Amino acid sequence: MTRAIRIHQPGGPEAMLLEDIELAPPARGEVRIRHHAIGLNFIDIYFRSGLYPAPLPFTPGNEGAGEIVALGKGVDGWKIGDRVAYVSTLGSYADERNIDAKALIKLPKAISYETGAAMMLKGLTAQYLLRRTYRVKEGDTILVHAAAGGVGMLLCQWGKALGATVIGTVGSEEKGKLAKKAGAKHVILYNTEDFAARVKAITKGRLCDVVYDGVGKSTFPGSLDCLRPMGMFVSYGSASGQVEAFNIGLLQQKGSLFATRPTLFHYIAKREDYEASARDLMKAISRGDVKIPIHARFPLADAAKAHEALAGRSTTGAAVLLP
Repeated sequence: MTRAIRIHQPGGPEAMLLEDIELAPPARGEVRIRHHAIGLNFIDIYFRSGLYPAPLPFTPGNEGAGEIVALGKGVDGWKIGDRVAYVSTLGSYADERNIDAKALIKLPKAISYETGAAMMLKGLTAQYLLRRTYRVKEGDTILVHAAAGGVGMLLCQWGKALGATVIGTVGSEEKGKLAKKAGAKHVILYNTEDFAARVKAITKGRLCDVVYDGVGKSTFPGSLDCLRPMGMFVSYGSASGQVEAFNIGLLQQKGSLFATRPTLFHYIAKREDYEASARDLMKAISRGDVKIPIHARFPLADAAKAHEALAGRSTTGAAVLLP
């Protein structure tokens, strides 16, 4: 038996129930992991609420870190006791889980389980956004919305390390301090300031090469007004709601802009891309270019409280569940 959070019907945080479940032996190609830490992400709310449908009942969560405690048939390259981290299909809100061995990344001893659990989804998201969706280079100016959030802080850190000037938007003075500490040269309070006008003033009219927007509805289409001609708008999340349908001619009118709505799982669908992205992330961590700040820890049994904190935007940096 193992403990797991189960959702039988989509709903609010109260829809998550801690239950004892029978875990079958790992199937062919699978391993069993005993979690030491479990990543918390805003996308977990989308699944819990039903915005992103999932077969019922299900266990939420897409990332975690722990040790291998059992091997299924046909598993090569792994052994019991190996330290691993992953980002994969649903099922991480549990003491233990079975998972396809292809989803695992070896976790070096220098990286803690908590960091491993918190770095995969957010860290690999920052990696593909900065290195593949738009390849940030020295001299670029980038705008990061929700710059004190989990992904936002990583974009600030890594963007600065790549030689970019980082402008961050935040919802409070306190979060502004965190964004600046992470690497944002300029901070804009989007609740009280016209962020597009401030970007124009900060850049003396040059505007930004790329906008990374994990907020969505409330920052669109203002984000487009922050871009130079042929700049790129990257919508990678929708914390305030989905960006509504718009006339694609708007991109031409505002400077022949590019717009994309990427997702991590397309970027790591091939094993070689997954491994290369994870290596790049771990190198950035080892160099000190990227730090994964764990600002909140919740017992697995308090998953509902964790979701309330996420939804209320009262968390900054990364948060984890502890079995």
